Amino acid sequence: MPRYALLIEYDGAPFAGWQRQKEQPSVQGAIEAALARLEPRTHAIAAAGRTDAGVHALAQVAHCDMDKDWTPFRLSEALNHHLKPAPVAILGCARVAEDWHARFSARERRYLFRLMVRRAPAALEGAHVWRVAQPLDLEAMRAGAQHLLGRHDFTTFRSTMCQAESPVKTLDRLTIDKVAVNGGVEFHFHLAARSFLHNQVRSIVGTLERVGAGAWTPGRVAEALAAADRAACGPVCPPGGLYLSGVGYPEDPFAGAPEGPTAR
Repeated sequence: MPRYALLIEYDGAPFAGWQRQKEQPSVQGAIEAALARLEPRTHAIAAAGRTDAGVHALAQVAHCDMDKDWTPFRLSEALNHHLKPAPVAILGCARVAEDWHARFSARERRYLFRLMVRRAPAALEGAHVWRVAQPLDLEAMRAGAQHLLGRHDFTTFRSTMCQAESPVKTLDRLTIDKVAVNGGVEFHFHLAARSFLHNQVRSIVGTLERVGAGAWTPGRVAEALAAADRAACGPVCPPGGLYLSGVGYPEDPFAGAPEGPTAR
């Protein structure tokens, strides 16, 4: 069966998460339903990562197996047509080898977290940022973040429901940028690792926000990490500000893929 990689953007606000669930809307379920409109049968797709309820994606990657030999352009166009009006879009599609796997072939996951600082409510972005009212110290948060880079036991920053075999992970990137926005500022947290624990990103950002607010010293982040105790973690921030921003592979399946009507 021909296998295709899909590059997917979605607004996670109306979904119970990526994973298919009974009687609850999911991103996986929406795409599988669209695939069934193209080839009427049960479809099961696999993704690079399972985002939680309310979490968004700028560049999720999944793969599907089809009976028909579709051109990538026509498959993506047909899926986008049948996905309406769900807030899910297929940004790219590429034919891949039959043993290529969206999850197991991935070598890196990248996340973005948007934290907005302003007094007024986020009337337009409420489901897509975490808004706090108090000013935050960027340099203090950057100092706290340095303690988390590298290979560590991240038990402190792991959900009690996490099913990963080991809490030991290597955090390759954790940078924070300050961006001016209408009526305030946003702090953009960029994180990259081969894989993450359940709630790891939201636990890290929630903890660093406490550092920025002055409630924690940067050094307390190192103490919390060393404790390997969930009780030592700062508050877990809400999911709306979190985005799966990219997935890295040994070879980009979408590099050089033809686009537009001429690809039919």
